Amino acid sequence: MKHFNLTEELAHDISGADKEERLFAALSNAADRMGFDLFALAFDRRGGDKAASMLVHNYPDAWANVYVGFDLSGTDPIRRAGEKSMTGFQWQDVDRYIPLSRGDRQLLQVARDSGIGDGFTVPRHLPGEATGSCSFAVAPNARIPLEMLHAAEIVGAVALAAARRLIGTGSYTRRATLTERQRECVLWSARGKTAGETAGILGISEETVVRHLKIARERYSVPCRQMLILCALFDGVIGFSDVYDWWRPL
Repeated sequence: MKHFNLTEELAHDISGADKEERLFAALSNAADRMGFDLFALAFDRRGGDKAASMLVHNYPDAWANVYVGFDLSGTDPIRRAGEKSMTGFQWQDVDRYIPLSRGDRQLLQVARDSGIGDGFTVPRHLPGEATGSCSFAVAPNARIPLEMLHAAEIVGAVALAAARRLIGTGSYTRRATLTERQRECVLWSARGKTAGETAGILGISEETVVRHLKIARERYSVPCRQMLILCALFDGVIGFSDVYDWWRPL
């Protein structure tokens, strides 16, 4: 009951933040009350007419300068693991979600040398619209408060919702409209089928498949099959499960 009341109090405080500065203050208080030393919230809105982002943290300057200066977000293993998890996870378990390269391990060691020990990250990822994470961490050699991870999961989710509200969801308009046959050709292309194989599956000529894919690329204004598939996935014309479940059935 004690943890429940604390979680409710912290979530209420964060959800009421109406400015970035107040969100920072609420997260700082939440991290301290839950037994963490550090926090970081990153949220990026993609698509639509204007992209937007938010980053609030109290990480050591030494690490923040390296991370931003060398633009490490694209290679950050914690960020990549967040795109493979539906729930919060401890950093010490990150190799359960993604394979760690030597560079990944070096990056985590640099973070530790900069004053950041183990942590817990709550991810949110919506392909084509937004990606974000809220992390709570402790200093090197400090104990992570395992008894507060459930609270951290809820607080992190509420914080990400607050960040999304503060920067806005933007307006997303589907960039292209494909016919049903064009969609089928894109789907089978995403599943790795050639134009000839797709033609056999759909009972049409190979030339017709090639034409459908060409028109679909033109509607998205992209030059290649890979970008066409990516745009179709982001738009929801085809779904990740349409591809993955076919490739690796249960």
